[in-house]
Amino acid sequence: MEIAITLLVIAVLFITRSVKVVPQQHAWVVERLGKYAGTLAPGLNFIVPFIDKVAYKHVLKEIPLDIPSQVCITRDNTQLQVDGILYFQVTDAMRASYGSSSYLMAISQLAQTTLRSVIGKLELDKTFEERDIINAQVVQAIDEAALNWGVKVLRYEIKDLTPPKEILQAMQQQITAEREKRALIAASEGRRQEQINIATGEREAFIARSEGEKQAAINRAQGEARAITEVAEASAQAIERMAAAIRAQGGTEAVQLKVAEKAVEAYARVAADANTTLVVPGNMSEVSALIASAMKMLQSQR
Repeated sequence: MEIAITLLVIAVLFITRSVKVVPQQHAWVVERLGKYAGTLAPGLNFIVPFIDKVAYKHVLKEIPLDIPSQVCITRDNTQLQVDGILYFQVTDAMRASYGSSSYLMAISQLAQTTLRSVIGKLELDKTFEERDIINAQVVQAIDEAALNWGVKVLRYEIKDLTPPKEILQAMQQQITAEREKRALIAASEGRRQEQINIATGEREAFIARSEGEKQAAINRAQGEARAITEVAEASAQAIERMAAAIRAQGGTEAVQLKVAEKAVEAYARVAADANTTLVVPGNMSEVSALIASAMKMLQSQR
């Protein structure tokens, strides 16, 4: 009975030591008698108990690594307190196990030294403007060295850039001065544009008035010309009608009568004025002779 129990315990222990279940996105490194024997993939795996052992366990997921804050000196000798975060992923479990005693420490130290080198090549203003360039250069430098460690560096992000208080105050004063300068420039541009608008409006108004006066003069001239034309046409029509009336039967007698009436009206108007001295012809037959001579002229024109 005791032997059976002993064999059962040994069997359970043998099975426990030989069967390994690896989770998804994990890789386990197996050593056989102290030498690398292989990498266990996710799922059910079997090893030789008491000879093989799982020496290293790696997570293949993307891992964020906080890079400690450090002081960096820029090209213009300004100190910056910089901290960031690095994202990497184990791609080769064997190299991650034997390429470095601690790839986490190696990546962290390399990220710090690379960051100091990159920032040392830039001026203070550029460090705030070119964060993407800094991040890309850090990733490139670390990724080349991390290949021997079985690690792929995905990206690096600067979390904060903190200059000294004196630099912050100077930067704030510079920003304030720049904003005041822009405000003055904007105000002067506004006044300039206002004067331009006023001058343009006055010019357009003057042109509009002159165009109106010109059109009014043209309209008056056209109206006067049309009036003269109409008066001339009316006079011509009146003369034509008078000539036609004279040439008609009884026209001559009518003209004689009209002339006589006009002569009588003229004498009457002159006689009505008390301040006018009226000289009456001694022989009234002269008036008849005047009318007769006028009629002869009309007849000769016919």
